Amino acid sequence: MTLFVKYNFDLVCKTLLTEKLEALGVSYTLGSIGEIHIDKTLTEEKLEIISTSLTKYGIDILTNPKATMVERIKNSIDEFLRDKDLRAVKFSTYLADKLHYSYPHLSTVFSENTYTSIENYIILKKVDVAKELMCTTNLTLTEIAFQLDYSSVAHLSGQFKKTTGLTPSAFQRIMKNKNTTTNLS
Repeated sequence: MTLFVKYNFDLVCKTLLTEKLEALGVSYTLGSIGEIHIDKTLTEEKLEIISTSLTKYGIDILTNPKATMVERIKNSIDEFLRDKDLRAVKFSTYLADKLHYSYPHLSTVFSENTYTSIENYIILKKVDVAKELMCTTNLTLTEIAFQLDYSSVAHLSGQFKKTTGLTPSAFQRIMKNKNTTTNLS
């Protein structure tokens, strides 16, 4: 028997961080995605214990300022794509306001460290969200395109094919066949 589950990674991470930090007696508040504000300065030993405790769950404490900035940009993109209300603002304005740096500066740091542009990364994330929605909901491609703020289904389909090498309908067929084969096993 195969069970299919849907993850809310934001909730999973917040819950895990809360459990671990409280177990270690650390006074903190969770900021936006990927940020933990520690109320007191931690000893190197305590910081190492926290780092070791979180690493086994795939959560790393970042110490490189540029890598930290890239993660903050990625987390902000995830937050922006998840929250329809945030998308009322132009993304570059949202990002600059949220991270308190000019968009050109953020774009340069991101490109230098990931070898891709913020715009390209957003396209990749939108296609990932579209794939997830195709697999976990009964939304039509038109509804998915609308939900992700595409100007048309053709625009989504074009980016989807360019990114994955498949049309959305071919992807859906493959996933349907995969699920049918898995359920027969």
